[in-house]
Amino acid sequence: MDHQCPARTGLSRRAFLGMLGVGAAAVVSGCAGQPDGLISGAPGLPPAGAGPGHPAALPPVPAARPGPTTVLRGGPTTGSRIALTVDDGTCADCVAGYAEFAQRTGVHITFSPNGTYAREWQPHTAALRPLVAAGQVQIMNHTFSHPRLTKIPEAKVREELERNDEWVVKNFGITTRPYYRPPYGLHNPAVDAVAGGLGFTRTVLWDGSYSDSTVITPDFLMSQARLYLKPGVIMLGHANHPTVLGLFDQIMALIKERQLQPVTLDEMFGTSRAVGA
Repeated sequence: MDHQCPARTGLSRRAFLGMLGVGAAAVVSGCAGQPDGLISGAPGLPPAGAGPGHPAALPPVPAARPGPTTVLRGGPTTGSRIALTVDDGTCADCVAGYAEFAQRTGVHITFSPNGTYAREWQPHTAALRPLVAAGQVQIMNHTFSHPRLTKIPEAKVREELERNDEWVVKNFGITTRPYYRPPYGLHNPAVDAVAGGLGFTRTVLWDGSYSDSTVITPDFLMSQARLYLKPGVIMLGHANHPTVLGLFDQIMALIKERQLQPVTLDEMFGTSRAVGA
């Protein structure tokens, strides 16, 4: 996996993010507009819109609820809900762009960061915490250092999940339980048993992907979006390469055109950060 973020010549990071804030990405991509009717709130969390100076409160971190695991490859295909999920965070500008995207549009989204990329996520945790508290943003466990879980001892699997959850609690104020996504989608009954014993009883895979874990073209990313964005999909994206940064408005226009409703995993499956199950 490429851990570098390609530089943009002639445009500073501050200027680029400032342009994103006023919708310049729509100019670059040739498509503007935001979807209407994004839902607010999630089960067990305060609703959005608490007002300036009165942010929604984060619930206390609940105790783990161990149990058997369920593998999730997609959600209900009836209705219009989709789950946008974003892994990793190797590119600082990409993490910043996704954070700004969530703030600007109000889109409901689930991030799956690795604590090893704390430097990339740290500047945005204060801005994201109110969105987490409001139920707009959810954080899922993706392990601390992104190993192949089927290739390491069970004790190390446990350490990876526990360490990442502790990092998320410290920085975002909320647990990742019961959801975890195994890096590369690699898991087996032994891995799931360790995860379930820690309260990570939902193994999250995906049934749609931008295929952007490596560098791809904007046209290819949008072709993947058109192929997979449909009711019930768990869509996989990555905050690793900047291609997506100029495409947020095109993606949202497609979602609006298809009358889809982005939701967090909590909202799709009826779980709660306040309960952790």
